[in-house]
Amino acid sequence: MQTGSIIAAPRPLSLGTTLPHHAGSPFNSLGCRRASFRPFKTTATAATSTTTHLANLERLLQKQSPPPPLPTPNPGKDPDPPNDGGGGGGGGLLQALHLPPLFPSARKQPEEIMSPRSLTRLHRLLSDSSRHSPRSTIASRWRHYHGAADWAGLLDPLDENLRRELVRYGDLVQAAYHAFYSQPATKPDAPRPVSLPDRSYRVTRSLFATASVELPPWVDRLVDPSMTQRSSWIGYVAVCDHDHEIHRMGRRDIVIALRGTATCLEWAENFRAGLVPIDDGNDNDEKNENSASKSPKVECGFWSLYKTAGDRVPSLSAAVVEEVRRLLNQYKGEELSITVTGHSLGAALAVLVADELSATIPDAPPIAVFSFGGPRVGNRAFVDQVEGRGVKVLRVVNAHDVVTRVPFGVVPAGFKWWPAKVLEGIDGYADVGRELKVDSQASPYLRPDADPACCHDLEAYLHLVDGFMATNCPFRSNAKRSLARLLSQQGGNVKKLYMSKARELRAAELDLSATAGDGASCWSNVPGCLASPSS
Repeated sequence: MQTGSIIAAPRPLSLGTTLPHHAGSPFNSLGCRRASFRPFKTTATAATSTTTHLANLERLLQKQSPPPPLPTPNPGKDPDPPNDGGGGGGGGLLQALHLPPLFPSARKQPEEIMSPRSLTRLHRLLSDSSRHSPRSTIASRWRHYHGAADWAGLLDPLDENLRRELVRYGDLVQAAYHAFYSQPATKPDAPRPVSLPDRSYRVTRSLFATASVELPPWVDRLVDPSMTQRSSWIGYVAVCDHDHEIHRMGRRDIVIALRGTATCLEWAENFRAGLVPIDDGNDNDEKNENSASKSPKVECGFWSLYKTAGDRVPSLSAAVVEEVRRLLNQYKGEELSITVTGHSLGAALAVLVADELSATIPDAPPIAVFSFGGPRVGNRAFVDQVEGRGVKVLRVVNAHDVVTRVPFGVVPAGFKWWPAKVLEGIDGYADVGRELKVDSQASPYLRPDADPACCHDLEAYLHLVDGFMATNCPFRSNAKRSLARLLSQQGGNVKKLYMSKARELRAAELDLSATAGDGASCWSNVPGCLASPSS
């Protein structure tokens, strides 16, 4: 898995945004603005001429006839590559398993028609791939946005400043995906240059995760050897190093960004869903057999990836603690914060990172986790431990993302208040922190029956966050996040109307660029492999 053990395919996938508006699920659009037809002119009297009837009929047939085939930039080649996991969170394995029929899909929507205003908006969202909402100064309330009050009053409706912060941290995770997938020739356990979308941050250290499981020898003959190496580059530590941004945020921010599942061994670890004590990771210890609900435990595979050291690299746990301590010492005396962010598997590991930092660093600055599409990590005792140490966790969850509901065996939220006799012997996974629920079916751009891989895709998550206003509210009409990346990675899950119009706009732009002698296009800066793989 991409979220740390259940849904992550060897290759990444993504989602999208919406034009018409309707509240519902972030990856599918249930309600789109219906375009209005201008009625055909008829005479006001009963004596309408035969000529007028024929003219109206001819116009009607012209409207209903299918449009001619669209020109493609390269003859014989599909201008939009199939959705094979180009980056962002979920296809590949999920599609091969044919999971979509297992989940109820929304009622089939009538064919939509795009108004001139919507067409103009689509063109803007495709053409301006770097467009972002302007950021306001949050210096006076940065602790509030960092979770000091558990984001009270900021989630529903979603505060504009918090929305921008969430999208910014999500883009930092996308950068980790891109760095990993865009350099296939690089050894998995070698440091990688990371191109950060936010130039205010500077990468200070690469991070690696090491699996403790071994795959059968025949697997190496079927897949790329890089997908079966024990240690893999999984993310980075970065620090805000720009005076203007430090002033805007009210502190210097240290970020740990972690990608989701990408290699075969990470997938194998994801499926080791048994709970193990976090002290030594050994669930066979007799002393723990009768302390089911009292001992903090986490998913075995997540713990293995977090604590196992490689032949040439330290464990993720040791590397993060060492680097954060170094940065805290370097910027001692300044106002600091620690933010851990991740998607899928990275979201699960982010919780483990935050928990250890809070326990091992004396007088640590405020620590917050912003996770996207993360699975459950541990039992109720672990959740109590994390929250008791002051770690703030905000989980962004798509209502149609199955990864956020695994591992199964969740303990009800009111678990700790149940009678002792009921609690005795009960143990299971529990959700940590606060939840921001988005819905892919609320997006006017995504199909109501978007597949599970799309619903788990990181780009789709960011698209949904950018359009979310409040529960049961329409998709934000002034959402600014570009659709170019979404369409390039999740074209099969975008409504046909928008894909068709996007192709028309793209073809027209290429023709215009060729005429002007400029080969640039609105999609030219969208890499083929961008961001989150799916679990």
